[in-house]
Amino acid sequence: MRVAVQQEDLQLLAKTLQEQLLVEVSTAEVFEVKCVVNKGELMILTQHASDVIVDAQLIFAVIEEVLQSLAPHKEQRVQCFLRVFGEQLPYTKCFLVLKPTERWGAGGDEEAISYSSSSSSSSPSSPSSSLTYSPSINESEEELFDPFADVPNLSASKPGFQVKPILLGAALVGIIVLGGGAYLLTRPCVMSECQEIQNAEQLKTKSPQLMRRAKSEKELVAVQQQLTAASTDLNVIPSWSPRYQVSKELQASLSGRSQRINQVVKALQTASLATQKVQTPASSLEELQTRQHLWRQAIAPLESISSSSELYGLVQGKLLNYRVRLHAVNQQIFIEEKWLKKLTAAKVIAVTAEKQEAIAKSLNDWQKAQSTWLVVINALNTIPRNSVGYQEAQKLLVDYKPKLVLVRDRATKEQLAVKTYQQALSTAKQAKVYQQQNQWQAAAIYWDQALQTAKKVPQNSLYYTQAQSLIEPYSAALKQAQEKLQAVSSLQQTRTDLNKTCVNGFQICTFSMDNAGIIVRLTPEYDQIRQNNLANPYSKNSDTVVDVTNHLQILREALAVIGDNANLSLFLYDSQGQVIYTRTLGG
Repeated sequence: MRVAVQQEDLQLLAKTLQEQLLVEVSTAEVFEVKCVVNKGELMILTQHASDVIVDAQLIFAVIEEVLQSLAPHKEQRVQCFLRVFGEQLPYTKCFLVLKPTERWGAGGDEEAISYSSSSSSSSPSSPSSSLTYSPSINESEEELFDPFADVPNLSASKPGFQVKPILLGAALVGIIVLGGGAYLLTRPCVMSECQEIQNAEQLKTKSPQLMRRAKSEKELVAVQQQLTAASTDLNVIPSWSPRYQVSKELQASLSGRSQRINQVVKALQTASLATQKVQTPASSLEELQTRQHLWRQAIAPLESISSSSELYGLVQGKLLNYRVRLHAVNQQIFIEEKWLKKLTAAKVIAVTAEKQEAIAKSLNDWQKAQSTWLVVINALNTIPRNSVGYQEAQKLLVDYKPKLVLVRDRATKEQLAVKTYQQALSTAKQAKVYQQQNQWQAAAIYWDQALQTAKKVPQNSLYYTQAQSLIEPYSAALKQAQEKLQAVSSLQQTRTDLNKTCVNGFQICTFSMDNAGIIVRLTPEYDQIRQNNLANPYSKNSDTVVDVTNHLQILREALAVIGDNANLSLFLYDSQGQVIYTRTLGG
C-alpha cells in the first residue's frame, strides 16, 4: 500500500512540474517529466525532442522553484536531469539540496535558497539550499538512469525507505494539497465553464455544412482557419480537467477535418500553379513533364475524397476539369515526343551523311550522300512551328542546308563528268570504226569531237585523271586521220585532174596510181591519129597535125604538173607500152 501511495505522489509531483513548465517555458508542451526515488534521493528527469532547443538553466530553475514552494520538513537531496527522447544518457544535470525552513518564523523571514557550482568558484547566498550544475554526463553515470527505465515498478526500493519523509514530508503533502491543489483547480475547464469546448462543439456541428457550401479555395481556407483556431484553444485544458478527454476527442475530430481541407487546398493550389504555367507555351519537353506532374499532384488527393465526404461536391467539379487538362498535356507530350524523336533521328542521319561525304569516291557515293542529306532536311522541315523542337530544328537547318547544296553541286558535277567522259569514249569508238572503213574525213571529225569532249571533264572531278589520259592518244589519232584525209583528198584531186586531162572530145589516155607513182597510157585511138598525122603531114588536114603535135607536148606538161601536185612520179606510155615521157620526184 505504501508503494502505491508513493507512486501516486511521484506522479502528482511530475504532473505539477510539467504544468509549471507549460506556463514558464514556451516549448514545454514537448517536455515529459518523470520522478523516482533511488538510494534515498529524489531524481527528476525532463525529456524533450531532439529538434527542440532548450535553456537548461531555465528548466532547472523552474523545477527548483516548484520544489522550494513545497517546503520540505527535513533536508532533501534532489538530482535533476535533461535528456533527449530515445537517448540513454542525459546530456546535463544539476544537484539540489533542500533544507527545511520556517515559512512563518518569529522574524518573518522567508525561505532562501542558494546555488553552488561544482567548479572552484561558488556564489552562495544562503545556507538553506544549494545547486550544483553539470553541463555533461560521463559514461560511468549510465547506471543512474536505470530507475527511469521502469518508473511504475518500485519493488526494488528498500522496504524501510520512507518516501514521503524523504521527498516532501508532511508539509510537502499539505502544501501540494493546499497550494498546488488551488493552482490546479484554477486551470481552465477544471471548475469553471469551458467556453473552448462549447466553441469546438458548435464548430464541429456547423463545419460540415460550411465545407459543403465552400466553392473556392479561399472559402475552404477560411473554414480551415476556424477549425485550427478551435483545436488550438483546446490545448489550454489541463489533463486533470474532467473535460480533458472530451477536449481530446474534439481536437481529433476538428484536426481530421482540417487535414482533409488542407489536402484539398493543397491540390487546388497545385492546380492553380499548373494553370499559370499553361498560360505560356512550353519551351522544352521537361517543362511539359513538369506540368503533367503538377496536374497529377492536383488530381491524386482529390480522387481519394469519398462520395460521403463534405468536400465531395467541390472536388468532383474540379476533378473533371483537371483530368481534361491532364489529358491535354499528355497528348501534347505524346506529340512532342514524336517530333523530338524525328529531330533526334535527323541528327543521327546527318552524322551518316557527313561520313558518306567524307569517303565518297564515285558518283554513286555522292548521290547517296545527297539523298541522305535530303532525308535530313525534309525531316527537319516537317517539325511544326508550335513544337518545342522547332527552334532547334531551324538552327540545324541553317547548318545542314549549305552542306546539302555543296553535296548536290558535287554530285551534279560528278554526274556531268561521267557523262562527258563516257561521251568521249563513245565518240572515239565511232571514230575508230570510220578509220577502219578508210572514211578518213568522218574519222577525223569524230576524233576531234572525242578529243574536245575529253578536255571538258571538270578538273576537280573523280574522272578528270582518266579523261586526261585520253587526250594524248586521241590527239595522235586525230592527227593520223587528218593526214590520211589530206592524202586521200590529194589523190582524189589527182584523179580528177587526170580525168580532165585524158579526155578531150574522146579518150586520149588512161591512168592508174599506186605508191610507185602515176602511170598514164595513151589510147590506141589517140596513137592512131598521132601516127596518121606523122605519115601524111601534108594532107589537107595539116592543121590537125599541128594540133596533135602541140597537144602531146601540152599533155606531157599537164601530166608533169599533176604528178608534182600529187608528189608522185609520172610515167607516160604509148598504146604499145613504149615509154614516151618520165618525171620522177626531185627530177
